Amino acid sequence: MQIVDRFKYLLIFAVSALLFVPFLGNVHLFDWDEINFAECAREMLVSKDYIRTQIDFMPFWEKPPLFIWMQVVSMKAFGINAFAARLPNALIGIATCLTLFSVGKKIKGAAFGLIWTILYAASWLPHLYFKSGIIDPTFNFFIFLSFYAFHKVCTSPRKWFFAALAGLCLGLAVLTKGPVAILVSGIALVVYAVVGRGGKKLPLPLPYLPVILVFALLPFAAWMAAAVVQFGADYAKWFLTEFVTYQIRLFRTEDSDHGGPFYYHFVVLLLGCFPASPLLFQFVGKKKDGDNTGTAFTILMWILFWTVLILFSIVKTKIVHYSSLCYFPLTYLAALKAYALWEKQEQLKKGTRIALYSIGGIWAVLITALPLVGMFKRLLIPLIDDPFAVGNLGANIAWSYAECVPGALYAAALTVGLYWMRNEMKKGIITLAFAQILTIQFTILHFTPKIEGYSQRAAIAFYEQFKGKAVYVQPVGFKSYANLFYTEKQPATNHNYYVLGKTDADGKAVQPHADQDWLMHGTVDRPTYFICKIQNVKDLDSQPGIIRIGVEYGFVFYVRGRTFTESQLGLVPTK
Repeated sequence: MQIVDRFKYLLIFAVSALLFVPFLGNVHLFDWDEINFAECAREMLVSKDYIRTQIDFMPFWEKPPLFIWMQVVSMKAFGINAFAARLPNALIGIATCLTLFSVGKKIKGAAFGLIWTILYAASWLPHLYFKSGIIDPTFNFFIFLSFYAFHKVCTSPRKWFFAALAGLCLGLAVLTKGPVAILVSGIALVVYAVVGRGGKKLPLPLPYLPVILVFALLPFAAWMAAAVVQFGADYAKWFLTEFVTYQIRLFRTEDSDHGGPFYYHFVVLLLGCFPASPLLFQFVGKKKDGDNTGTAFTILMWILFWTVLILFSIVKTKIVHYSSLCYFPLTYLAALKAYALWEKQEQLKKGTRIALYSIGGIWAVLITALPLVGMFKRLLIPLIDDPFAVGNLGANIAWSYAECVPGALYAAALTVGLYWMRNEMKKGIITLAFAQILTIQFTILHFTPKIEGYSQRAAIAFYEQFKGKAVYVQPVGFKSYANLFYTEKQPATNHNYYVLGKTDADGKAVQPHADQDWLMHGTVDRPTYFICKIQNVKDLDSQPGIIRIGVEYGFVFYVRGRTFTESQLGLVPTK
């Protein structure tokens, strides 16, 4: 590797580390997903059971353990906290930036690789997810590596090596999030097999597909083998049955009220991947002579993009990060056009310019207006029909007009950058990317803690006062993992605490969980506290022996009886 190339890799490493690692623990983990996975990791550490994923120290069949193992290692090094839970994704973010540069350099040169890397890091959602504790950035990274290795199987003389690598990366993706990795890859492979450009079929390495499949099954099979050795074949069979059933249910039905229209992910990507997403409009229109974007890897990226986007538009459950695998092909395709504009091989099209101004304008308005919304929330409250949201807005969060300045500066930088993109493309792209990265960092460091202050901080503070205490703390009327993580709950010793083998009204299996009825009415062996949202107070106010002890910002707190008092436990009563 030449000295110049080494310097570039070191520079990318240093900048990405500076962007993704600092201040990871700036805010509490967010319910559900962040706390869900962090709690699985915490319970592995407490139980020393590193084979099975657990929630509330009962089997949890929704996710495999690879990302959770990564969090376990991080928590062993840095303690059980938000920083440790998010650090694995920050490291994946560094690896992603280095990978994008390396792959881009091999595909089209170092300048293209750098543009691709910058576009990825400067786009809203791709950047934000590297500072989160959810599974998807790690899952997406392994899937992308698998697709790139598959491309190398088609184009490199080292076909057996890359076939094994493609399968292994795919297998690690399965061990991170589940069989959706096989589903996405399988659909993409079928499309790849039938798609041609100019009547010429793409290369399909049929002899190497069994190698890819075998290596793809190895990581999950090794995990299941370890489970069989430690817990028996019946456990492995039970887990696989529930795991596969749950994955099918996610595809066919709305899970936990996370529904949405078919176009949901189109909007998410258009807004969330700014400024990369508007550059896709450069592909609209007649293809010019000399356009060399129709290479095999480009076609593979188009296939991956549309496979993921259409698949998760069909899936009934709609969550923002379900389409996050699109970030890789979307930013690659955007980088192709940014590179062509950079090298003056193309002119900025009117549709692209309109999209850049429109979406950039939406972000500028949102960032500038957010402090104003906080300052004048009293004008909005009468218009809101949700009592919990009204309660959230009652949080005492300080805002000022000065906080509108970064949004105004962002708008000015976008205006200047987009103006320069008409004639001085390099200057325009650099200005736009620099403005994006600075604004994203400001938003994460300054606005996110304030948003958390409205949404969940009152509940987290309630949970945290029970840390290290032998108590039960149970949410009523809503799902949460925060009560487990932030009380640092230990395994329940009373067998009456758990509900096992339950199904819901539709006959769907429900994870083993705390028996709410027993906590309310049974012979409990610990002080028992409850929390609900303000619209659900009737569920607890009507229960004999359960006493309301506080209300704060949309959350209502209760204690069962006065057998155990706050003063005896050394707790500060919630106001």
